[in-house]
Amino acid sequence: MVVSSNNPHHKEIAIRKRIASIFNKCEEDFPSLREYNDYLEEVEDMTFNLIQGTDVAAIEAKIANYQEENAEQIMVNRARKAEELAAAVAASKGHPAQTDNDTTASQSSQAGFGAGSQGQYAPTFAGGQPRPTGLAPQPLPLGGDIHGYPADDEEVMRLRAERGGRAGGWSIELSKKRALEEAFGSIWIF
Repeated sequence: MVVSSNNPHHKEIAIRKRIASIFNKCEEDFPSLREYNDYLEEVEDMTFNLIQGTDVAAIEAKIANYQEENAEQIMVNRARKAEELAAAVAASKGHPAQTDNDTTASQSSQAGFGAGSQGQYAPTFAGGQPRPTGLAPQPLPLGGDIHGYPADDEEVMRLRAERGGRAGGWSIELSKKRALEEAFGSIWIF
């Protein structure tokens, strides 16, 4: 693949995206950290040479050979990364984290990675078995807020505010000390 762009940064980004989508193994795919680091170094060397235009034909041949030999693992790793991304998106929206692979797969389709619409089935990449691609909408609990958590009374809200302040390094003593320093610092003696 030849990327034609006047901006060298766009060319580099396009090459890095392409290489990362093909050479997408993670540390768990290797028996040792050393072998994983060697893999990363080899991938970075190829990426750098493609960006610089060095030995492009040989690198493209190597990439094509790798794609042919590892097509199934590449697709499985792409699906895994999509599921991880979907789980992260769901977690950032306040949905509880779920570890079940089928549930994670359904979350990935809700985030736009699945082929079917909500509540339908779509085939997996490698296994050929159907995978659920959506969750049925859940009713809100009575007495709860829109996030599904129970409504808090005043005492719980006060405790959360107090604990949140302490987590950020705030304390009542610090607040009193600062108020006194500001008060006495503003007194002028003539």
